[in-house]
Order: sequence, then structure tokens, then C-alpha cells
Amino acid sequence: MLHVGVNGYGTIGKRVADAVRAQPDMTIAGVTKTSPDFAAEGARAAGYPLYACDEGSVDEFHAAGLAVDGTVEDMVDASDVVVDATPGGVGAEYRPLYEAHDTPAVFQGAEAPDVAETSFNSRANFETARDADYVRVVSCNTTGLSRLLAPLAETYGVEKARTTLVRRGGDPTQSERGPINDILPDPVEVPSHHGPDVQTIFPDLSIDTLGLTVPATLMHLHSVNVTLESTPDPHEVRDLLDAESRLFVVPERSGIESCGQLREYARDAGRPRGDVWENCVWGESITVEGRDFYCFQAIHQEADVVPENVDALRAMFDMADAEESVARTNAALGLERDGDARPDPRVAADD
Repeated sequence: MLHVGVNGYGTIGKRVADAVRAQPDMTIAGVTKTSPDFAAEGARAAGYPLYACDEGSVDEFHAAGLAVDGTVEDMVDASDVVVDATPGGVGAEYRPLYEAHDTPAVFQGAEAPDVAETSFNSRANFETARDADYVRVVSCNTTGLSRLLAPLAETYGVEKARTTLVRRGGDPTQSERGPINDILPDPVEVPSHHGPDVQTIFPDLSIDTLGLTVPATLMHLHSVNVTLESTPDPHEVRDLLDAESRLFVVPERSGIESCGQLREYARDAGRPRGDVWENCVWGESITVEGRDFYCFQAIHQEADVVPENVDALRAMFDMADAEESVARTNAALGLERDGDARPDPRVAADD
């Protein structure tokens, strides 16, 4: 049983904690919070051992009526491994603490790649994290692109990938984010940082990315064009993508035409927090012209990296190979197509 600490019980951290607890071979050693807010109360209500970020904030927790089990250093000491879900740049500041306690760690995609020995995606490079002490799970957008590009590269080869990323302005809780009534080239420079980040997974991939930020909180939307090395059959491409467990090919008969409808679909299906762990690729958008592949896909920025964090833990501790780990993670989360204990937001494709 792997004892996992989660440093940062926020948007990603609380989801990772729940996903870890659902696994049959893992348990939560504790979670950390910087202040005794509603999320800290939620962690206690969920039964997680709660730790303060430092000694100075312990009294603040006690004054709010929240018992803590110690500080982040105590949690690190009690953990076999830590998932660092702190804000971007903070994880790098914590690495010396993890090293001092000889505790491996998984970082998130907002950290610079050099915070870890390898960047990680379950579908594309699971083995690179084998026995590593420090692993970085790439960002939500890079995770989504890697999941899509891996089967295309393996089956047809990829000559060039071009993607425009229409990105949400902020998560639903980030009221301080924007824009409110604008559309921003973000960044103005080309390529955006997403292409180089994908190359931490596919070092030899030729990829250009452009980024936009829009006033929305629901999901990211990718417009993808990939020039393949061989000419595929359009129906075979759709079948290839539909066979991927973390790609949801949205069928036309579902009536799902927007990111908002995808989130509603997930909520209606009983997904925790309405989370969509898969890439959502609109089947109607899958188009092949010669060697050029096109599609639209939606990425739930709060959720798609969650199963990747779980798989990274198994890779680091040599607990399973890629196929077995993905199957275990999917089964525990209810991500399987058939026989789910929990409803799964999928609609069967037309016969």
C-alpha cells in the first residue's frame, strides 16, 4: 500500500486525493492547506489527515476549530511519496524539503520541466518515470495533446502538428482571473509554450501551437491539424481514437455541441464534481484530407491530469506496467465503458 501525501489541497490536489483514495493499492497519508478555509473543512470532512503549511499557521487552524496533525514537514515525513499540487513555481521551492526527507515527489505541469527528472504522460511515455524520484505530470493541455498524438504517431507517423488552443480565462473558483469581455492572443508570440511542453513528451515531434484566452471557465478547446506520414482511412482513424480509454469520441446523436453541454452531461452521469477525465473529441470534426487529420477536442482543465498523477505514482514505484496501471486507475475512477459501478458520461456510437 503506497502512502501518498498531497501538498496543496486545491483544484488539482483535492481531485488527486480522491482519486488516490479510490485506488486499491494506495492510501492518503495527509493533505496540506495554507489556511483554514472551506477546502480545509472539506478535507477534514472527507477524513483526510490535515496538515498546516508551517508552524505559524497552526494556531490559525486551531482558532478556526480545525485540528491539524502537524505541518507539511510532518506530512512529508509520513509519506512514501508526495503529489505536489501547489501553485506554479511553488513546487520547485518545496523540492529541497522532499529531498531532505528522501521522499519522492510528483509535480504538476505549471512547474518548469527541470523541476523533475522526466515529464510524464501515461499514454505516451509511462516507462520514463520508472524508478524516478521526481516526475512532472504535464499540464492539462499538454496531457490532452499527448493522448491524441500518441496513437496517431504510433499508427500513421506524424510529420507535423499544428494546434490552436482556445483556453478558458480561469477555473470556476478563480474570480480574480480574466478577461471579462475580451479575447486575448495569449501569448502573442508564436509558438505558445504548449508546443515546447509537448516536446518534453515527444522530443522529436514537429509541432506549432497558438494560444488564445477567452472569457469562459468551463473547458479548453483545441483546433487540431496533424500532417501524418501515411494516408489513413477516415473511419479507421475514428475507430482508432474511439478505442483509446481516455479519449471520448462524441457521437453526433448525443446532441452535444458545446463545452457547457459536455460538463452538464458529466454532472448528469454522476461524475464527482462533474469531472471529465477524458479528452472529448467531436466525432463530426474528425476529418482526413490526404495525409492531413483535423479535429476539435475539449479538455477539462480541472480534471484530465488526475488519472495521470495516479499512473505516475505506479510508474515511479514499479507497481505496474502502463497498460495495467491505466486499467486499474480507470476501473477505480469508473472510467471503463462497460460494467461501471459509477455512471460514465459516454454515449454509444451509432451502429
